[in-house]
Amino acid sequence: MGEIAIGAEEDLLARFGRYMNPGLARSFSFMGLARPEVRAEGAWVWDGEGERYLDFGAGYGVQVVGYRHPRLVAAAVRQLETGMALGSRVLLSQPAVDLAQRLAECTPGELERSFFVNSGAEAVEAAVKFARLSTGRAGIVATLGAYHGKTMGALSVSGRRVYREPFEPLLPGVRHVPFGDAAALEAAVDEGTAAVIVEPVQGEGGVIVPPDGYLARVRAACDRVGARMIVDEVQTGMGRTGPLWAVEHEPGVVPDYLCAAKGLGGGLVPIGAVVGTPAATAFLDRMPLIHTSTFGGGPLACTVASATLDLLRELDLGERVAAVGARARSRLEALAARHPSLVREVRGRGLMLAVEVTAPGVAGMVMAQLFARRVLVAHTLNNERVLRLLPPLTVTDEEMEIALAAFDAAFAATADEAADLLVGEGEAADA
Repeated sequence: MGEIAIGAEEDLLARFGRYMNPGLARSFSFMGLARPEVRAEGAWVWDGEGERYLDFGAGYGVQVVGYRHPRLVAAAVRQLETGMALGSRVLLSQPAVDLAQRLAECTPGELERSFFVNSGAEAVEAAVKFARLSTGRAGIVATLGAYHGKTMGALSVSGRRVYREPFEPLLPGVRHVPFGDAAALEAAVDEGTAAVIVEPVQGEGGVIVPPDGYLARVRAACDRVGARMIVDEVQTGMGRTGPLWAVEHEPGVVPDYLCAAKGLGGGLVPIGAVVGTPAATAFLDRMPLIHTSTFGGGPLACTVASATLDLLRELDLGERVAAVGARARSRLEALAARHPSLVREVRGRGLMLAVEVTAPGVAGMVMAQLFARRVLVAHTLNNERVLRLLPPLTVTDEEMEIALAAFDAAFAATADEAADLLVGEGEAADA
């Protein structure tokens, strides 16, 4: 193997392809995404040439209050200057206890015991293990189109075979049913079921909102057989759909475990959490070290997460998120009506919005047109026809107008560019 050369003769995209991911490098090249990002603030990202981009992907929804919010940066700096970033893992951590108390106070019902991890996938892994341990059962009911992460356990309960099949056999005893079909889920839940895991709104599945009352029926199905209910709020939580947690759209529904991550770290630090009820975490009384994480719940991460929850409480964005999201959806629907051969559907809840196009290749073309207009979005992992909009919850009216104008121009340009591709594709997509 030759010596690794790092110099001017290889540009960043070429080195990314060589040293990291050649397939993804080709995708970046196709969409014109070769420029490196160097700084960010609020809803904006700057590249190395000084061009600025309006980020409506927000790091897959991580940037709930925008990049580098000064309150959160100040909290992180104070912790680094006067405390510690990582703990000894022997003594008690006040930042971790403080964050656990905040989560107990802001999550529904009797959810009050937190276990801290570093990502959404790790939170799901822990919740699945906890459910099996607390019930003594092995069966898990999950949904088609679900996305819970790509570690082995999280992948086992995710619902797209293209990611699952290369790693099979996965966790046994997992059954998948259609998302939003309460009757199918009720039929799948039996006395061997340890847990049902569900997203309040499917994110990577294409921003799919279930029928009203669906989560209540999931809760009732679990109660009928003594199974645990796991709600994956990794993408929907932290105010993304309006209320702090999307499960709150159905008052009175309290899961046994709530998984959080992404926005919990305020866009500064990676952190995830499983918040469980006392009954669902009773095993910790006798097995306190049954599941551990070296980096989970570090002082720096917990300090920033607590500051993020405090900031969201003070900003009280719920009503504004709902209103801004509804206006944006209405505008996107009007644009879609002007391009019926291009756009199949607009849907979403709050500032978790989706535009589904009529042919898979078209999504990349629209993304490229948006990038040319300095607006960043991403497609969903389980449906490549769906472009998802996850702007910061603090997005201004002016910034929303900029994004919607860019979509208008991008749709028009793509409709012209993709005219041949779209002939017959719309019918095939609907089949």
